[in-house]
Amino acid sequence: MNGVWILVSCLVCFGVSSHGLSGNGTSRPAVVNVGAIFTFDSTIGRVAKIAIQEAVKDVNSNSRTDVVAVIGPQSSVVAHTISHVANELQVPFLSFAATDPTLSSLQFPYFLRTTQSDLYQMTAIAEIVEYYGWKEVIAIFVDDDYGRNGVSALDDTLASRRCRISYKAGISPGATVTRGDIMDVLVKVALMESRVIVLHAYPTIGFMVLSVAHYLGMMGDDYVWISTDWLTGVLDSSSPLPQDTMDTMQGVLVLRQHTPDSENKRAFSSRWNKLTSGLLGLNSYALNAYDTVWLVAHAIDSFFNQGGIISFSNDTKLQSAEGSNLHLEAMSIFDGGPLLLKNLLQSDFVGLTGPFKFSPDKSLIRPAYDIINVIGTGFRRVGYWSNCSGLSILPPETFYSKPPNRSSSSQKLYSVVWPGNNVQKPRGWVFPNNGKQLRIGVPIRVSYREFVSQIQGTNNFKGFCIDVFTAAVNLLPYAVPHQFVPYGNGHENPSYTDMVKLITAGKFDGVVGDIAIVTNRTRIVDFTQPYVASGLVVVAPFQKLNSGGWAFLRPFSAQMWGVITIFFLFVGMVVWILEHRINDEFRGPPKQQLITILWFSLSTLFFAHRENTVSTLGRMVLIIWLFVVLIINSSYTASLTSILTVQQLYSPIKGIESLKETDEPIGFQVGSFAERYLEEIGIPKSRLVALGSPEQYATALQRGPAKGGVAAVVDERPYVELFLSNQCKFRIVVHLGLILYIKDAFLSFLVLKKIGKNGFCIKSCISFGCENKACQKEVAFPRDSPLAVDLSTAILTLSENGDLQRIHDKWLARSACSLDNAELESDRLHLRSFSGLFLICGIACFIALLIYFLQILRKFHRTSNAEVVSDGQTTSRSKRLQTLLSLIDEKADKSNRGSKRRKIDRSISDNIEIDLGRDSRWRERESQVSSQNEVL
Repeated sequence: MNGVWILVSCLVCFGVSSHGLSGNGTSRPAVVNVGAIFTFDSTIGRVAKIAIQEAVKDVNSNSRTDVVAVIGPQSSVVAHTISHVANELQVPFLSFAATDPTLSSLQFPYFLRTTQSDLYQMTAIAEIVEYYGWKEVIAIFVDDDYGRNGVSALDDTLASRRCRISYKAGISPGATVTRGDIMDVLVKVALMESRVIVLHAYPTIGFMVLSVAHYLGMMGDDYVWISTDWLTGVLDSSSPLPQDTMDTMQGVLVLRQHTPDSENKRAFSSRWNKLTSGLLGLNSYALNAYDTVWLVAHAIDSFFNQGGIISFSNDTKLQSAEGSNLHLEAMSIFDGGPLLLKNLLQSDFVGLTGPFKFSPDKSLIRPAYDIINVIGTGFRRVGYWSNCSGLSILPPETFYSKPPNRSSSSQKLYSVVWPGNNVQKPRGWVFPNNGKQLRIGVPIRVSYREFVSQIQGTNNFKGFCIDVFTAAVNLLPYAVPHQFVPYGNGHENPSYTDMVKLITAGKFDGVVGDIAIVTNRTRIVDFTQPYVASGLVVVAPFQKLNSGGWAFLRPFSAQMWGVITIFFLFVGMVVWILEHRINDEFRGPPKQQLITILWFSLSTLFFAHRENTVSTLGRMVLIIWLFVVLIINSSYTASLTSILTVQQLYSPIKGIESLKETDEPIGFQVGSFAERYLEEIGIPKSRLVALGSPEQYATALQRGPAKGGVAAVVDERPYVELFLSNQCKFRIVVHLGLILYIKDAFLSFLVLKKIGKNGFCIKSCISFGCENKACQKEVAFPRDSPLAVDLSTAILTLSENGDLQRIHDKWLARSACSLDNAELESDRLHLRSFSGLFLICGIACFIALLIYFLQILRKFHRTSNAEVVSDGQTTSRSKRLQTLLSLIDEKADKSNRGSKRRKIDRSISDNIEIDLGRDSRWRERESQVSSQNEVL
């Protein structure tokens, strides 16, 4: 790298500046020297030289020897070395092109980046990868600080999105790299699974990589090439490029640092064209270099306004060795360095690149990139990326005044023409063409061999799971070479959890079998679409209930019968209390009243009570109670009808709680996760009995706990259904559901959201740390493997076209007995079903009694006061109690009611007398008329 020092000075003397820099000329030196470091013969160096010179003209500068700041270096590699010198000399270095993310660390306080860090560029690339749904990328990079640290940032940002770099291909940064070296690298890349390639290099090496890739046919269909902004630096400054060069990069996506459009930028662009006669284009690095000079000018202006003085002191730490030509003793420490650095970090102005201001981590605010698609003889912009809006087709400036919105629905890019002139989004991966077969682990089962079983004497397998896997693979648009690897000792079912762990250990590339999706497995492997519904169930013996002489008692549980009896008596007592004082039908001798209460209570069951209620409170209670009786009668009738007409099955096991409460042994299948589930819900391991076959299931259940068997068996539904297909003496009595055996509630939500429901599936392995030569010959299906996604799609296709059902019927068809009411359900009605009704009735009775006794107490209070007034002395407590009881028992005073009756009777009597008078007068007149007629 041919670097050169260019010393320029910004004129700030005499308080005069054509661009607004001013101050007290008497306190300022005539000239301030600022150095610059860049490479003349590089793409960035050529445009930076012109931009810096124009900026120098704009702020009036000329040369001297001592410097207070340095613009540069251009290279990230040089920046790492020279920043240590900057720290020692306290001279700020301002780089407009060093994008290495690690240069922003606290290790380099005097290094300022006036361009965007590659951290943001790699974040933009990661979001593009996520936007198109790819999960793996291959990184080709220059193996130096610039390339390694940039790719490391890409790896981190991809990992946060559950993506990864599957292969890293480093290229020597030296000038001795040949096309043969590049070809060796790309041949290895072509053998990889991923087809999404990120190229992070210098222009010379980058163009060589694209040229060799074009030669090898790696710029065609299925490939995706994403380049960092080194390519747009060349395209912007050197367009048009030769056609043969453009042909090697058709369909490539490129990033370019975004600079908002402005009048100043357009004016400078016009000025640039005149300076270069149109032979050199203006790129973002030139704009950064121009703004960097102005940043230094503004900071120095503020430095002098704050009373800063340019002075240097010797550094005793720097001593040249005897005979050395380095002359380190000539280097001086800038005494005003800390103040100048502070002013640089606090600068805030609008330059050609937009608002120029540093964030607390010394990065420029508002990082943004244009996303460019190389097409034909040029390129077009397909969108933008910014840390405010993510991917968008609108310029980032439109989002700065709005709240950040990074939702997936708001991410959008225009259509892209991909390599091979393809407008359809590439799949982004292919099955690796390296001659290696997938090692697919298959369990050697000794029971339920309908799911998977090994063909004796071979490594071939058959069964339901094998047929599903084979049919799904045959639907893929590419070949999947694989071999089945048996797992297990052949004497008992293997542990599926241990088998899954072998995927992460690298022994298997995947697993095919009847393996359920549970929490501890989802943490280390990924699943395809499940193809058999699963879930834990409890199987137990049953007995048939006949409709004997006491069948009429079965509709209600004993607790329900007891509550009904209590409420009948309770409501009868309440109505008797409310009616006793005012209703003659509820009065009489104690024996008669007790009979009345019992008769009234029981007769309401048939709505045949003959006693009328006359009080408002009594009628209210009776109406509510009759409604309760109506519901009870209807429920009893329906349940009894079902009991007498449908055969009933009965099992003493009602749920998982009934299993936990006893000390009876419980069976489970060897290797099943049911054992872990039962232990987690609190069942001691001593009660658990491992059973290895359906025959052992039947034997243990028939013997029962008393004869050394088990009370029930807990297993997954598919096995139980197969077991019940030829064992008609047992039934499913409890469904434990899906969520019950997923311990972590949050994780269970994620699992359910991802896979819809639990089931058997094909596993794909997860592999991390696969990079460079360590994994050249290794094939792995990592988390979010595209092969797993394609197999899931194939399984859904099998389900839609009916092939999955046909495979199911071939291996798991059930006999008639398993269709015979396989699940036990009790028709007995329990108290919990009617608790609301009884609660309403009880509340109504309580309110009525409360109102009634308040009325009694009110009357008692009046009576007591009247007795005190008449006797002139306070009555004793026993007498007051007798008075209260007599008030409760005495018949209500009907004097008012009698007076009203007498008034009504008198009115009727008067009316009768009037009518009689009218009748007598009418008869008298008739007689008179008759006499007159006789005379005539």
